[in-house]
Amino acid sequence: MTETVAALLAELETLEDPRMREINERHGDDHGVNLSKLRAVAKRLKTDPELARALWATDVTPARLLALLISRPKQYSADEIDAMLREARAPKVRDWLTNYIAKKSPHLEELRLRWLDDADPYVAAAGWALTGFRAQKDPEGLDLPALLDTIEAEMKDAPAPLQWEMNSALAYIGIAHPDQRARALDIGERLEVLKDYPTPPNCTSPYAPIWITEMVSRQA
Repeated sequence: MTETVAALLAELETLEDPRMREINERHGDDHGVNLSKLRAVAKRLKTDPELARALWATDVTPARLLALLISRPKQYSADEIDAMLREARAPKVRDWLTNYIAKKSPHLEELRLRWLDDADPYVAAAGWALTGFRAQKDPEGLDLPALLDTIEAEMKDAPAPLQWEMNSALAYIGIAHPDQRARALDIGERLEVLKDYPTPPNCTSPYAPIWITEMVSRQA
């Protein structure tokens, strides 16, 4: 561990921007650090599993984000990743833990199955994020019709973070699997989840029918 946790915490404090904190806090993230600057710090530190664990233990959101950037996914057991997700408070920390650690972990499938039906909607959301990832990248063994059954029955009334990831999984199934596309489109059209979600110009709507249609057209 070439740099001390105390020194890094002090450095991260200098990167705080009050205006950015105000914006982030609207989404539940208790920090105002510019993420590009945070990535520059991580690039300087390089991969450092020992330092990553020490930074995570601080329970400071920017430090935890930095910890995830300098972690090696294989360094964590399934139980450790599970515990980290359950104790993570900030949405950005949960998002990065899912995308940078769980998706690259040798325990991905174990975690997916462990989280998918969890009573905590944030944990279940991570399970659905891993399910959507597998539907895109490694669908072997997935029961896609059964997943669509669950999405059809539960997505409409799911809590917001869980609904978002179920909707993403619906879109990924429709995009990547032509044999399931018509049903995925039908489910999206009937449930109308995120139909009115505000979408910036030049961005694809998260509304599944639009998302699926747009991405499939790009593949043509």
